[in-house]
Amino acid sequence: MFAKKDIESCDGTSRHADDISEPLIVHLKVTTDDRETSGLHSGNGGSIWMVMISTLFAVCGSFEFGTCIGFSSPSQSGIMNDLGLSLSQYSVFGSIATIGAMVGAIASGSIADYIGRKGAMGLSSIFCIVGWLAVYFSKGVIALDLGRVCNGFGIGLISYTVPVFIAEIAPKNLRGALTTLNQLMIVTGISVTFIVGTLVSWRTLAAIGILPCVLLLVGLFIVPESPRWLAKVGREKEFEFALRILRGKDADISEEATEIQEYIETLQDIPRVRVLDLLVRRYLLSVTVGVGLMVFQQFGGINGINFYATNIFKSAGFPSNIGTIIFACIQIPFTFLGAILTDRVGRRPLLFFSASGMLIGCILLATCFYMKVHDSSSEFVAVLALTGILTYIGTYSVGMGGVPWVIMSEIFPVNVKGTAGSLVTLVNWFGSWAVSFTFNFLMSWSSYGTFVLYSVFNALAILFVAKIVPETKGRTLEEIQASMNT
Repeated sequence: MFAKKDIESCDGTSRHADDISEPLIVHLKVTTDDRETSGLHSGNGGSIWMVMISTLFAVCGSFEFGTCIGFSSPSQSGIMNDLGLSLSQYSVFGSIATIGAMVGAIASGSIADYIGRKGAMGLSSIFCIVGWLAVYFSKGVIALDLGRVCNGFGIGLISYTVPVFIAEIAPKNLRGALTTLNQLMIVTGISVTFIVGTLVSWRTLAAIGILPCVLLLVGLFIVPESPRWLAKVGREKEFEFALRILRGKDADISEEATEIQEYIETLQDIPRVRVLDLLVRRYLLSVTVGVGLMVFQQFGGINGINFYATNIFKSAGFPSNIGTIIFACIQIPFTFLGAILTDRVGRRPLLFFSASGMLIGCILLATCFYMKVHDSSSEFVAVLALTGILTYIGTYSVGMGGVPWVIMSEIFPVNVKGTAGSLVTLVNWFGSWAVSFTFNFLMSWSSYGTFVLYSVFNALAILFVAKIVPETKGRTLEEIQASMNT
């Protein structure tokens, strides 16, 4: 989940579009193009090593995000048996992290602005460590749920702060690849947790969840603070020092430093946009696209399947350990494939393909559980369950997993992007909570009916993409925003 309150333009710096004069925009386009052409890794004496090191430490937070999301699926039977939880109590545990995450996401922008990007990442790590310790030592449902809420608040902070930190330290020609690393590490965290969870107890799995938090905390003593945040709060000497460390001691940072400071000065007199301001006709299409994509991303059933994959395999009669490992491993290459294809084939084709595959996967799962209810061949039902889940998660990873966040970052004018991004992220987390909380109840009501319901949402997603979502490939941010926000 990636809320962006500090707004990035095409070169990664912060500004509000409606209040920036044309000469400044033209000047910045020229300077960023020149800088991209020269390259920080070419003959200008610059270095990207500290950017890479800083990113690798930051995405320990992304990995932690994934471990929190992936924990409840392999741990379900162990926790329910050891602590005597009912189905409803475990459903609360599985979904309550998203409540904490919604609070964390709402507060993340203010926290990151007040104590800095490094401070916010450090705070998120502390919350996650406290959460894992509470889960590890829990003897009953109260400590278990409190720990999960702490984890949720921590990953709510992470969902905003890590991608913003990476965007603010990275040179323009590396920003796309490094942002993709953030998403890949989230998926890797989920996958590793699924696999390890089949091999160790749930308490051991909770203890392992502390490790990426500790790595991130250690890394924060090594990496510099975001230069853009330092400039924003008026710490000019530290700003230049941090930028020098990130670009290399021999790099010429004068042009980039001047550009950042000009943007910061432009921001000073611009009033903040409120949520109600997004409902005016000018922004309505962008808000509809952004919110709509997040609704269909979540209500297509992803977190029900993510959180309870192990239980789905058991219910379908497929060996849960084998199914969970296959489920975990398939996400990483398909997420990487989606990242490669986003700028090659376009956003809309990936969304069409992804939603169609998710629809097929849900239909296969609905058929599987319908046949199981009517005592069909258990061997065929198990194969159908595996095929349905792998079809679903593979196609989700290619498109619906990441493309909605790409489009969200493109369609909102920079003067409303922070507020709009917070709204869209809140909708996403609410959808995540709603699906994860209701999944077990829906499965108890009707196992095949659950996936018929998700099929309906995925079919509606195809229509939504066809009728409303624009193609943004190969267009500048100004062109996209001008066409959608007039």
